[in-house]
Amino acid sequence: METLKAVVIGAGQAGLSAAHWLGRRGLTPWEDYVVLDANEGPGGAWRHRWDSLTFDAAHGLHPLPGLPLEAPDPKEPASAVVRRYYGEYEREFALPVVRPVRVASVGTTDDGDRFLVRAADGRAWLTDTVISATGTWDTPYWPHYPGREAFRGRQLHTHDFVSAEEFTHQRILVVGGGTSALQFLLQLHDAGAETVWSTRRTPQWTEEAFDADWGVDVERRVNERTRAGLPPLSVSAATGLPLAEQYLAGIRSGVLVSRGPLARITPTGAVLADGTELELDAILWATGFRASLGHLAPLHVREPGGGVLMADDGVSVVREPRLFLVGYGASASTVGATRAGRAAAIAAVRSLQREEAGAVVR
Repeated sequence: METLKAVVIGAGQAGLSAAHWLGRRGLTPWEDYVVLDANEGPGGAWRHRWDSLTFDAAHGLHPLPGLPLEAPDPKEPASAVVRRYYGEYEREFALPVVRPVRVASVGTTDDGDRFLVRAADGRAWLTDTVISATGTWDTPYWPHYPGREAFRGRQLHTHDFVSAEEFTHQRILVVGGGTSALQFLLQLHDAGAETVWSTRRTPQWTEEAFDADWGVDVERRVNERTRAGLPPLSVSAATGLPLAEQYLAGIRSGVLVSRGPLARITPTGAVLADGTELELDAILWATGFRASLGHLAPLHVREPGGGVLMADDGVSVVREPRLFLVGYGASASTVGATRAGRAAAIAAVRSLQREEAGAVVR
């Protein structure tokens, strides 16, 4: 069993950023730290995005430290762009990525001195610090509605979406109030599907410019929750929906007009809160994702409300100071993830230095 100073879990934006900065801060790849990634190749969660999500339509693709993200063909699938870019990044900086490794659990040794990281295939690593960069992709959120299990049509989450053309000439209900719901509604409509949009509350449209000041304010609001140990807000709850021209056109055409909350599902369709009955072929749950933290259950870091209490630096876990979360809360965006990776690497190295200093004193 390898004994390391740091293990990074996940090779997405946050994990690669953290790995890069661990090396810049003096740790030796393979000897001092590794990155464990569940995927077969580079790209993180972007590997799994639908091909119709092109580079120009993707929100928040940002460069990693030390390697510019060259502008590709805007109509190239974002998944292909990111797979290529992350692969180049791993090679450029000789990052110690081990894959495929699906981490099953992170616990501690009997004496509590180190973490014990166990993979689903039986492999294990001992380490002084852990940077968990598992994001949200592996934890799609399926809300419960009465009758959902009895629906005889097709149900899928955006996690499993492949192509809008699969639903041509079908009647499909899209549930969810975020920007992904908007994109799917427009795609499905253009592919010849008959769409209905359901949201729990009135869509929160905003004319606010999505600039640097806006980003700082969103991060502040999300960080207020994580520093209180509360679960992070959904992206749309924190940002609102931008009134971009494509969305304005969708509003005018009626495609992007919510029919209100969903009340229940029937075997052949759904009933909205206003009593409207819908006959449906399919339901698309554009209801977002939750943080993928199941592997951390042995550490008992969750608060009673389900969140993780974070320190002021946004990456250190209060209940376990040698554990660092990136891609959680405000750092779930790609620009936030890059910054959080650096912050986590710095915090991990400082933790190691404190441990070394304490060992000398003892």
